[in-house]
Amino acid sequence: MLTAFARAFRTPDLRKKLLFTLGIIVVYRVGTHIPIPGVNYQAVQSCVDQASGNQGLFGLVNMFSGGALLQITVFALGIMPYITASIILQLLTVVIPRLEALKKEGQAGTAKITQYTRYLTVALAILQGTGLVATARSGALFSGCTVASSIVPDQAIFTTITMVVCMTAGTAVVMWLGELITDRGIGNGMSILMFISIAATFPSALWAIKKQGTLADGWIEFGTVILVGLVMVGLVVFVEQAQRRIPVQYAKRMIGRRSYGGTSTYIPLKVNQAGVIPVIFASSLLYIPALVAQFSGSKSGWKTWVEQNLTKGDHPIYLVSYFLLIVFFAFFYVAISFNPEEVADNMKKYGGFIPGIRAGRPTAEYLSYVLNRITWPGSLYLGLIALVPTMALVGFGANQNFPFGGTSILIIVGVGLETVKQIESQLQQRNYEGFLR
Repeated sequence: MLTAFARAFRTPDLRKKLLFTLGIIVVYRVGTHIPIPGVNYQAVQSCVDQASGNQGLFGLVNMFSGGALLQITVFALGIMPYITASIILQLLTVVIPRLEALKKEGQAGTAKITQYTRYLTVALAILQGTGLVATARSGALFSGCTVASSIVPDQAIFTTITMVVCMTAGTAVVMWLGELITDRGIGNGMSILMFISIAATFPSALWAIKKQGTLADGWIEFGTVILVGLVMVGLVVFVEQAQRRIPVQYAKRMIGRRSYGGTSTYIPLKVNQAGVIPVIFASSLLYIPALVAQFSGSKSGWKTWVEQNLTKGDHPIYLVSYFLLIVFFAFFYVAISFNPEEVADNMKKYGGFIPGIRAGRPTAEYLSYVLNRITWPGSLYLGLIALVPTMALVGFGANQNFPFGGTSILIIVGVGLETVKQIESQLQQRNYEGFLR
């Protein structure tokens, strides 16, 4: 691995891409520490210290912003509006025929959908920024903090507009930085910024677990968390790389004096075909009733039930609901992202077939059958990855923001593997020593 890094920096153009990516990352991290106008920075820091790592309802969004959300900085919204916009456009592609037609147009259609994603990102940033300012004003951003109500001392309309504009502009800048990494860096810019945001929260989260520990001044809890984290990383890498390869044979065709086809390939169906999307969907859906209950003024029975059962990450009802939602959304997302009938039609069009399976409808039914079988272990794996760390470490004082669980570990491992593959592919274009040895 160290040799690969050394060779990457010895290659001039690849070294330029790596240094450019590192520069963009530095700019991004600096922006996460610049407070926006109209915020009492001392009050924010006091509330962050009192929170002691327990971020409550805003834990997921704060993780995607690299800790900038609770700091109410320029990049407070982070990459979350873009992620939400991308997911919405991907879902609408299945529903709206116009978007489906654009998707089939190739590069021009993809560019148009990307433009729609940018517009939707700005709209969502305005909406989320307004909600964040309103939450900070009401004191609900830090429940239990004595100075939470003084975070935004100026209640004027102009101050509110200024704060929302600053956060929206910050989201646009984050989106631009991600596209710069994609175009001029090592690629996959949005994912790399997401990776950096999550990785930036690891040191503080781990140190908070050590400070909360009681065994040997917290070092036993700290070491246990590190050990469990390494096991989780190994398990995630193993399952993320696992796939079912369905063989495909293309018939040989004679056109004039030349023969075409006759090759063998395969369709790779990953065990975790849905990726991290089901975990994000499930977290967002459970976040909605808790958020509504938090802003509800009346002390009704449903509000009390939600606060007792759906706001605590270690409550049995929360754990069961979270697990079932992850399994449901795993099947839902696989169903809309992989169309067996379309794949079967494309194979039939180009003379391809699965050995032992007739082309056309039988092929689509076979692909659906295999996809459903491998989605079951994939969905159960996602649910366990999201819940096992919480259940296993609750006795060691780890809170619901345990860094090596759920969304964070899936994104860290997935983006890390993809980035390494991209660097290796660029190295193999210039150096073939690995194949010659």
